[in-house]
Amino acid sequence: MTATTVYTTIHSPLGELLLVGEESATANGGTALASLSLPGQKGGAVVLDGWRHDPVAFEEIGRQLTAYFGGSLTHFDIEYVDGGTEFQRRVWAALEEIPYGATATYAEIASRVGTSRVGVRAVGTAIGRNPLLVVRPCHRVIGSDGALRGYAAGVKHKERLLGLEGAPAS
Repeated sequence: MTATTVYTTIHSPLGELLLVGEESATANGGTALASLSLPGQKGGAVVLDGWRHDPVAFEEIGRQLTAYFGGSLTHFDIEYVDGGTEFQRRVWAALEEIPYGATATYAEIASRVGTSRVGVRAVGTAIGRNPLLVVRPCHRVIGSDGALRGYAAGVKHKERLLGLEGAPAS
């Protein structure tokens, strides 16, 4: 039996966010998140035929996002839909280990996943394919020189998220 894909949009300080998920008996709120896209995001989700618009399915996720943007939530408790390659999943898991209000460099992430410095580009590519912006904090990854580099939704949004968290941003 195939899980039903559901979606909604919610307002945020970054603009309208598109949330896509699948019904899940184990997820807090009943929906496992598959994608969170920001306005203008490179490679962001697009609503497909057969998906069901269901704002109620995202009430818990929306509550957590509202608390995050309000400054009262520093860690999300959201079930995710499995996706990506094994390497991408390792990189994405490393992203989730970066504490709220902190940053890590691409080289540090490469080291955490057991990739040499040559693998930094592959790490950057995996981070760029993260389908769960904001909740899987790829915005916390910066260049070795402290500069803000690459963000699927644009460096302006990355800077805003880091500022919200009080993280150092060059």
